[in-house]
Amino acid sequence: MKKKKKIDPDQIEEEFYAKDKKAGRQERKVASQKDRSKYKKTDFDKFQEELSKEILSKLDRDKLLKGRVISIKSEGIIVDTPSGQLLCELRGLLKKVKTRYKNLVAVGDFVLIEPLEHQEGFIYYVEPRKSTLSRADTISQKKQQLIAANIDQVLITTSVGIPPLKPSLVDRYIIATDKGNMEPVIVVNKIDLLDGDDQKDLLERFVRAHEKSGIQVVLVSAETGEGIEDLKAVMTDKASVFSGQSGVGKSSLINVITGLDLKVGVVVDRTRKGAHTTTHATLISLECGGWVIDTPGIKSFGMWDLDKEELPFYFEEFARYLPKCKFPNCSHLHEPDCAVIEAVEKGEISRLRYESYAALSKDIDEGYLRR
Repeated sequence: MKKKKKIDPDQIEEEFYAKDKKAGRQERKVASQKDRSKYKKTDFDKFQEELSKEILSKLDRDKLLKGRVISIKSEGIIVDTPSGQLLCELRGLLKKVKTRYKNLVAVGDFVLIEPLEHQEGFIYYVEPRKSTLSRADTISQKKQQLIAANIDQVLITTSVGIPPLKPSLVDRYIIATDKGNMEPVIVVNKIDLLDGDDQKDLLERFVRAHEKSGIQVVLVSAETGEGIEDLKAVMTDKASVFSGQSGVGKSSLINVITGLDLKVGVVVDRTRKGAHTTTHATLISLECGGWVIDTPGIKSFGMWDLDKEELPFYFEEFARYLPKCKFPNCSHLHEPDCAVIEAVEKGEISRLRYESYAALSKDIDEGYLRR
């Protein structure tokens, strides 16, 4: 495996701004991790490294099929294979391993299975993942919940009015996407329901802030069809996952794009929150090429394995200002001569994004990230 290049944070302004937005964001992640990456291997990664050869040596490859997990339900794991869809369960060492993951298998995983009668099978091996979207488990905060695997991009879906826009939740998704080796794309649905100048102004500031940081934003309406062709173009020939809070219309957008009839819900007027209609993640093939995963909506997104030292590096627009702060360990919250704070006051950094940063930093201090 090619060794990742280490970058001196003091050279951020000189080196990063010579590159495009996408490359800059990727290298900032590497810089923020420094040499900490070797300490960040999950239990599942260690398990695969130590036991993969042993597992494969004990398997009769001629009797196994390679498939992709398309859904995980109470009755079992649905795997798409050259022989059709099989209802599977874990077998062998996989069933015994203990990890920090709540779930050993996620939608999007490539697996090796032994086919059985009646369209059933046993999963013996999960192939190494190129990317993962995960969050802290809502029940056991010591567990990491896998949402999807082997995905190219996360379509972070939100709305402005009902349910209301949550910029900090969007930014949590962006960080999780970057950490999981995927590209973030923000999808703002229900733009036909914008009510008044205040919501229009909020949307404009939100879009401007994220586009300035190099993140693509697509404005759509599942109801009127506005922006749907732009969204299809973004999804063509890629593996995507729709994710976001309940009630923003993820399933409605998939219905429009695929012609399916997934169950959709309504937003409760009293709480202005959406009801959960998607109960489990599902992988769906697209006519335009690629795949899409519909995931259950959430009310909160607990970050996993994030500390204050690396947090600023996940905010693209901070990059040019970080080396200019008076103190090398500046938190960018209260210190004098902080270049980031000065940039916010001058309007060079979006206040929306900065407030998200401040909220995340506070959550880290108070230990509330995993919720």
